[in-house]
Order: sequence, then C-alpha cells, then structure tokens
Amino acid sequence: MNITGGIVLYVTIWFLTIFLVLPIRLRSQGDEGEIVPGTHSGAPANFRVRRTMVIVTLWATLFWAICAAIIFSGAITIEDLDWMGVLGERIPN
Repeated sequence: MNITGGIVLYVTIWFLTIFLVLPIRLRSQGDEGEIVPGTHSGAPANFRVRRTMVIVTLWATLFWAICAAIIFSGAITIEDLDWMGVLGERIPN
C-alpha cells in the first residue's frame, strides 16, 4: 500500500464510520418535544459536531490501523480473495 492508497483507505473508512456513528444517541426535536418553528420534527435537538467528529476520527483511525496491519502483514492478499480463479490468468507471478 502506498501513501495515496493509505489516504484513500482512511477517508473511506472515516466516511463509513461517520454514517454509523451519526444516529447513535441522536435525540430529535420531536423526541424532546421542543420543535423550533420552520424545522422538521426529525431534526436533531442538540447536535454536537465537535464531539461527533472526535469519536468518528478515533474509531476510524483504529479501524484503519487494523486494516493497514492486515495489508502490510500479508495475512490476506488479493490472491486469497480470488474465489473464481480469474486473477491467476491476469496477474503474472
């Protein structure tokens, strides 16, 4: 994995993590019973952007480190994922 591949992998994991973390402990305005005029009742009541970004960054860094360790160790290679035997014809040894 080169530096560009590492960055792309981290950004991908970061965005996947944010979509998983966003709905956790989310309280909507409808749940709180205090709907601000002009907003939807499903809008977040007290959204903490900084706290969410810190949590997402910590989890994404952990997941990225695990994925990078697996890639660098060679525990799982592209040949391991070739269940159909297609890559053997295209990738020279």
